[in-house]
Amino acid sequence: MTDHELQRAAAAIAGASSVALACHVNPDGDALGSMLGMFHLCRAAGKPAVASWPEPFVVAPHYTYLPGLDLMTKPADFPAAPDVMLTFDCGSLDRLGSLAAPAQAAAELIVVDHHVTNDRFGTINLIDADAAATAVVVRALAAQLGWSLNAEAAVCLYTGIVTDTGRFQYSNTTPAVFELAGELSGFGLPIAAISRQLFEEHRFAYLQLVADCLGRAELDRELRLVSTSVTAADLRRRGVEIDETEGLIDIVRRASEAEVACVLKEAPDGIRVSLRALSEVDVGAIAVTFGGGGHRYAAGFTAAGSVPAVLAAIKAALRAQ
Repeated sequence: MTDHELQRAAAAIAGASSVALACHVNPDGDALGSMLGMFHLCRAAGKPAVASWPEPFVVAPHYTYLPGLDLMTKPADFPAAPDVMLTFDCGSLDRLGSLAAPAQAAAELIVVDHHVTNDRFGTINLIDADAAATAVVVRALAAQLGWSLNAEAAVCLYTGIVTDTGRFQYSNTTPAVFELAGELSGFGLPIAAISRQLFEEHRFAYLQLVADCLGRAELDRELRLVSTSVTAADLRRRGVEIDETEGLIDIVRRASEAEVACVLKEAPDGIRVSLRALSEVDVGAIAVTFGGGGHRYAAGFTAAGSVPAVLAAIKAALRAQ
């Protein structure tokens, strides 16, 4: 991301009568936090804005505290051809689902992201692969616009950085991350309550599902890969929604014998795969070969087929790398 691109983006937003904001399907903390953060900044600056994400138009329970969720626009009501549209944490056009059409029709499309695998599908691309989270890029854009932060935006942007740094535990946690976290916390954030809801609070049914999944976890000592799966039958039996399982990968990756962790989930759109790495293995590159994306140490994709077939393909990719 260059200063010129940042200036172009700010000028486009400042000159627009309204802006349309969107993040990727099945949004995570950084996608939602970044989009909602910009939504609140727009409203505070008097810039009309709408925000949405593709169907299924729901969020996981641990994100329900985010301010502004009740003000979101259903994807069916999203502008068909926005003057200026911004996407957040979205590495490729297809990740926008039904909102890809408005993105293609937008007069100006600003892609705000931090994934090195981003397709750069915008007319303006604010992509900083060195940023710990897309929320960091949003903060830089706000500064370029001359917009001051507010409490609502601070909650949202903090959610983006705390989730994408794994509670400040991942290797992307830098002095700049702590500096931004300090700035955001100055707005009186309920950090303990946020951390509890994001990372520690789950229904008992989810804990039972975790037990099921850990019971079938496998360790491939040759590849130093730990993997498990979440089946549709698991979800039905325990009464758990697939969005509740987002944090399962962080439990699986604790295996000390493994350098790579993998969770495969049966979903209506295919097998959703989460990958994490601790070593020189580049799981982002692997995800790209399956049509997904991410970072060297954290990535994901969705593939057709069965859990065993997709896992076999992942193992083959690990051997090749």
